[in-house]
Amino acid sequence: MASLSDWLEGARVRTLPAAVSPVLIGTGAAAGLGQASVPRALLAAGVALALQVGVNYANDYSDGVRGTDDVRTGPPRLTGGGKASPGAVKRAALLSLAVGAALGLVLVAVSGTWWLLALGAVAMVAAWGYTGGSHPYGYLGLGEVGVFLFFGLMATLGTTWTQALELSWPAWAGAAGVGLIACALLMVNNIRDIPTDSQVGKTTLAVRLGERRARLTYVAMIALPLVLAVACAPVAPWSLLTLVLLPWVVRLARPVLRGASGRDLIAVLRNTGLLELGYGILLGVGLAL
Repeated sequence: MASLSDWLEGARVRTLPAAVSPVLIGTGAAAGLGQASVPRALLAAGVALALQVGVNYANDYSDGVRGTDDVRTGPPRLTGGGKASPGAVKRAALLSLAVGAALGLVLVAVSGTWWLLALGAVAMVAAWGYTGGSHPYGYLGLGEVGVFLFFGLMATLGTTWTQALELSWPAWAGAAGVGLIACALLMVNNIRDIPTDSQVGKTTLAVRLGERRARLTYVAMIALPLVLAVACAPVAPWSLLTLVLLPWVVRLARPVLRGASGRDLIAVLRNTGLLELGYGILLGVGLAL
């Protein structure tokens, strides 16, 4: 039977900054428009966290029953590692998604943005379809597209819209920036798994690009967000706060460009999550000021 620590590992805590950071930036953009709302921001954070955990459990379940996780260089999964039954992991995924849906319903009700329910439904389908179903888009090299759209643009702009009922250029730039770092999280995870994914037919973007180009793409994904933050400076000068993250970006890029592999990339994965959290905090504060 899986322990609490096993379930926490299955929730992939390292990826949770990908859920919180867009909300921080979206709320900062709303504050810049003079319309920030702490209760709505907390609801948005709850939605994002629940969806992220749901995606992680759904990925664990789907990859496990397909046999994709039978051979791994990272921590063993709940399903593939035999720590929990496939049915239990599937129920955990559906429960997490249901919590996200319930919180999302409350958010659109208090903000009066009922049309966002349609986008929320699309997000739910995408959460399951990443590695689930007969044609998972994560196996076709489209995982980063989904991450950018849902954990970048939709999460950030949806947060801003439910508070301010309008969008600004900094909101769009921040959404793209945080989306790219979320994609970098997925990219470095998939770089680590290129050898095993290739064997089981999981054609991620990293597999399609090949190792060298995948590593260069990762570096671009963590560097371009700083450029986007600088582009916000004419409207929100305090967005330049994000430049303090430049040494962190360099620190992350070095091992990836030098060929770090296997378990050595687990630390890069964790620190990329911290980079995204730092980006969310600093850019969110910068846009608010």
